[in-house]
Amino acid sequence: MSNEHGEVIIRFDDVSFGYSPKKPILHEASFSVRKNAKVTIMGQNGAGKSTIFQMITGDLHPNNGEINITNGASIGIASQVMPQEHMTRTVKEFFETAYDNKKHDIDRDIKRVLEVVNLSVPTHWTVGDLSGGQQARLLLAHAIIDEPDILLLDEPTNNLDTQGIDHLISFLLAYEKTVIVISHDAAFLNLFTDGVLHLDVFTKKVDWYVGDYYDVVDEIAAQIEREQRQNARLKKNIIDRKEKVNEFSHKGGKMRRLASKLKDELEADEENMIDVRQEDKTIRPFVIPMQEFSGSLAHLNEITIMVGSEPVTKKLDIEIRKGEILRITGPNGIGKTTMLEALASDSHTGMTIKEGARVGYYRQDFSGLNFEQTPFEALEEVANEAGPQDIYEKAAQFLLKGEVLQNSIGSMSEGQKGLLSYARFVLQEPVLLILDEPTNHINFRHLPVIAQSLNNFKGAIIVVSHDDEFVSQLDVDSTINLEKLLS
Repeated sequence: MSNEHGEVIIRFDDVSFGYSPKKPILHEASFSVRKNAKVTIMGQNGAGKSTIFQMITGDLHPNNGEINITNGASIGIASQVMPQEHMTRTVKEFFETAYDNKKHDIDRDIKRVLEVVNLSVPTHWTVGDLSGGQQARLLLAHAIIDEPDILLLDEPTNNLDTQGIDHLISFLLAYEKTVIVISHDAAFLNLFTDGVLHLDVFTKKVDWYVGDYYDVVDEIAAQIEREQRQNARLKKNIIDRKEKVNEFSHKGGKMRRLASKLKDELEADEENMIDVRQEDKTIRPFVIPMQEFSGSLAHLNEITIMVGSEPVTKKLDIEIRKGEILRITGPNGIGKTTMLEALASDSHTGMTIKEGARVGYYRQDFSGLNFEQTPFEALEEVANEAGPQDIYEKAAQFLLKGEVLQNSIGSMSEGQKGLLSYARFVLQEPVLLILDEPTNHINFRHLPVIAQSLNNFKGAIIVVSHDDEFVSQLDVDSTINLEKLLS
């Protein structure tokens, strides 16, 4: 299984991997990726997408099978979120970690890659002071500073504004080397992907598909339908033959020989049963109950906007009422996340939240979650009079069950952390939701369900999102464009 480009640069031969014998992730995965290919890795949460990246970089090794990377091929990787150890570094110090030895002309290289990712920030700024979108661009710039032969991108569109995503697509199309991307952003993937590696969390297998993203999604759905029909036919044959074998085996002569023949055919049918590939499961529709609260919820009378490193205050007069959705827009770095953090903590002098109003806050980097807790504990701490059984039921509605609930939040995938945040809202029963990039890491199949649930929420919502397709599904009542406020 490979795509039609140049010579093979990555080959997996019968690779199996699991963190323990009872938790297999990949089973005898075989595929190859050729030079200059643009490939998407697709699969459910926990299917092993990030694991494949770690095996390509050599951070993980297979339990069985072989992985071959073309001799001398350099690898660059941009992770989903900025690692905490870099947050206190300056931008220049962050780029210095890309090299094993001190590089004397690094300032020239930094300037070049920042231009490539369309990011303009002084190199003495601290990484942790940058917005989520600026950090996303910084991660990409760090990955490409040495122009690697293999570029691995994990959810690269998270936190990027529309301009940033357009710039990323242009870069990827022009990058004349191998690119492998993990992303749940279907529209983004469809613009540059020419092949998909599909990982199945149930069968532990990997399949190669040629074509754009939507073509592959349709092809997998058709394949599932064919396999289900074949299995249904085989099951019927198996049941019929079992009945005849039981009936004929107690008779003598030809009937007993016929029973033996039918038994052989029955065993052949059982061997031909297919492990049916399963599509990503979609979360069920859910309701976020609203805290009983009378009157308006908050008043916004001023807002702080960042112009470079300088804060600019603008006067407003906006009442936040139940049943309304307020969207705040603006490019990366203008201060949207900083503003939402201040609003959620009720420390913003320009906004007053009515006393007693319960606030649910979706942080784009999930830093509001305690990664040392278990998901069950995180749900239990916000639950209003919900017992353990109700917590388990609500968690299962968001595809969180079994061992996932008892392991640490830090061990969850980013997509699972996002779903955990929505499960917390259901149990918390807030009256005001503050959502900072609420589609980050979420599988696109879940987004229509989430949008409908937000539309049905009886409280108020303040949302920042660069996902225009998602926002188009929301019943937005008003919009504050921070960039226009400056003009």
